[in-house]
Amino acid sequence: MKRGKIRTKLAKVEADSIVVRGHDLAELIGTVSLGDMAFLELTGRLPSPGESAVFNALAVTLVEHGLTPSAIATRMTLLGAPESLQGAVAAGLLGLGSRFGGPVEDVARMLQSGEDAPRIVASYAERKAPIPGLGHPQHTEVDPRVSRLFAVASANGIRGAHTELMEAVAQEAERALSRRLPINATGAMGAIASDLGLRWQVCRGLAVMARAIGLVAHVQEELDDPVAPEIWRRVEDEARGL
Repeated sequence: MKRGKIRTKLAKVEADSIVVRGHDLAELIGTVSLGDMAFLELTGRLPSPGESAVFNALAVTLVEHGLTPSAIATRMTLLGAPESLQGAVAAGLLGLGSRFGGPVEDVARMLQSGEDAPRIVASYAERKAPIPGLGHPQHTEVDPRVSRLFAVASANGIRGAHTELMEAVAQEAERALSRRLPINATGAMGAIASDLGLRWQVCRGLAVMARAIGLVAHVQEELDDPVAPEIWRRVEDEARGL
């Protein structure tokens, strides 16, 4: 059987140089932001100033949101394996699913499906499934991150059909379901990422990249001011009925 080639277009490493997506890494260091580097890796080109502002805004949005399940998982894993920062961060990232972080992908997939707002809402209603990107357990009236994200996208010429569709889905959902369902941060991110041209299959990666930074900070705080032992004690007390 003929073997296929093993290759990557992402980077070329020589003894005296590293080329990433056609750019000398030495020239990128100190001249591009982390967000711009991520954009280059994903799209194969450096972003325009407007794209840079918007993509970096998306990256900033999900870095931190307090003691979420992912942060708690990271802290508890560090308690059990204090020698493994990467294990603790990985534990937190594994919790980015359909409720936390993962909806960025679900929103992008929904918006890139080619369906209009009424059909999208009807399809989720038929399955009795929640519409991704709508509603939030804490921000029940408005998610403060959303208006800012949409404003940054508009100011930089990125607002497009996917953002308009997300807003139409929210309006149609509230009409059809007769209750308040504000767009949440993942809804805005999935829409804007789609307007940036990112395929839905990698949009969850935005949450993964962003939250990894925040989880490293949770590791640092746990080292200085631990809460994991108290969480463990309280769980044990509850389990014993104390």
